[in-house]
Amino acid sequence: MKAAISLPDDVFEAAEAVVEARGWSRSRLYTEALRQYLKREDPADITHRLNQVHPVADESAALRRRANRSVLEASDW
Repeated sequence: MKAAISLPDDVFEAAEAVVEARGWSRSRLYTEALRQYLKREDPADITHRLNQVHPVADESAALRRRANRSVLEASDW
């Protein structure tokens, strides 16, 4: 598919430098850039990455909650 887009001069010039340095076509550069952007902004992918960092509650999470609760109960508010 072909598409015509408008870019600010500075973005176009920076893209041209990347194309020249890597020996890529403009199409390849813009395709790769859009793929990375779309993947990064995909809500399902964001959820997947967050779940990797913060996995589903396990036994250690329950232990931490109990420890936190005991500290809070012992504290004067």
